Amino acid sequence: MTAANEDEEPLLAVEREVGVLFRRGRARVAELSRRVHPQLEGMAYSMLGYIEQAGRVRVTDVGVHFAVGKATVSRQIRALEELGLVARVADPLDRRSALVSLTEDGRRRYLEARDARMGRVRELMAGWSSEEVARFAELLHRFNDVVGEAAVPSLAPSGVASAVPSGVAGGRGEEA
Repeated sequence: MTAANEDEEPLLAVEREVGVLFRRGRARVAELSRRVHPQLEGMAYSMLGYIEQAGRVRVTDVGVHFAVGKATVSRQIRALEELGLVARVADPLDRRSALVSLTEDGRRRYLEARDARMGRVRELMAGWSSEEVARFAELLHRFNDVVGEAAVPSLAPSGVASAVPSGVAGGRGEEA
């Protein structure tokens, strides 16, 4: 094996493991979304988490955070609103924009699902030392920062260039 191949092996392992992580993550997020409400789509859990963390947030900012278009975020927010999980109000600083926040029921349902997920994370990492968990969190944070800043275009199915590697969630706050 040449030095170049030896250098490439760890990168191939990272690529492989990240692919597994995100495939499993998409499935878990879909399960968590259905745990919040049986009619929710896969991305809804992550969106609720972002809104819960933000408190009140502009709909356009939700779209920017998840790197989705205006039509997609509007459809997702409308679905959450119709299920009574989020409330929409006009932005007092810009009446053309809307702010969304979790309703009491939305917060309760989201937190129940998150608590169940966190219980599972605690079980999975029970054999890790607190130092290992902290280091893993630090490295994931660093990796997510790099992925979020990546400007390497890849061909998306629609022919649109994407700055995110195939199978990698678009931004911070997305659950895997």
